[in-house]
Amino acid sequence: MSSELEAAAVLFDFDGTLADTAPDLGAALNRLRGREGLAPLDVETLRPYASMGARGMLRIGFSLTPQDGRYAGLREQFLREYEQVLCNDTRLFPGVRELLDALENHGTPWGIVTNKARRFAERISDFLGVDPDVVVGGDDTPHFKPHPASLLLAAQKLNITRERAFYLGDDLRDIQAARAAAMKPVAVEWGYISPDNGGPAAWNADLVLSRPTDLLEHL
Repeated sequence: MSSELEAAAVLFDFDGTLADTAPDLGAALNRLRGREGLAPLDVETLRPYASMGARGMLRIGFSLTPQDGRYAGLREQFLREYEQVLCNDTRLFPGVRELLDALENHGTPWGIVTNKARRFAERISDFLGVDPDVVVGGDDTPHFKPHPASLLLAAQKLNITRERAFYLGDDLRDIQAARAAAMKPVAVEWGYISPDNGGPAAWNADLVLSRPTDLLEHL
C-alpha cells in the first residue's frame, strides 16, 4: 500500500458493492409473493438479481419487465414492503468497513452513487453506522446508470477531479457509467453478478477486486 492515497475520492454502488441487501430485498419480494398466493423464493435464488433492485426482484419474482402492464403497480407495492424491512438483515460486505476506515483515516472522501432511492440508501447507511460524504440516489437525476448523470452530480457535490475518482460496482452498468463520467471504473467480485452480462473480467474495468481492501494497493 502506498504511503499516500492519490485518489480524489472513492465512490461506491450500494446494492451488491457496499452492502449485502439481498436478504431484505428478498423478504420484501416474498411478502409480495405471499399476497399473490405464491411460495417464497430462497435468498440464493434472488441474489443474482438483487443489484437491479426493484426491477430485478420483480423480474425473478413475477417474470415482469418495466414494459409489462402490471409492473408499475407491483413496483410501488414492492417499495412499500421494502421500506418496512430494509434494515432487518442488510450488512456491509466483509472488508468494506476496513476499507472505509482506511479512506477516512487518510482523508479521502467517499460516497454512494446508486440507482436506489436516496431515502433508502441514507436510512440503511445510518443503520449500518457509515457516514458517506455524499449520497446520490436514483431519484436525484432524470437518468439511471449506466447514464453518468448521478456520478457527475456526486463529483460536483464533492468538488473533485473526476479523472482521479474511483467508482466501484458489481454490474456492467456501473463500469459503463464510470467510463462515461471519466472516472476510474472498478469491478468487484463479491457482489450480485447478473447472469445477463458475464463476469467482472469481461466488463473492461480498470481494476477487478476480489476483496474490498485490495483497492488500497491501487490508490
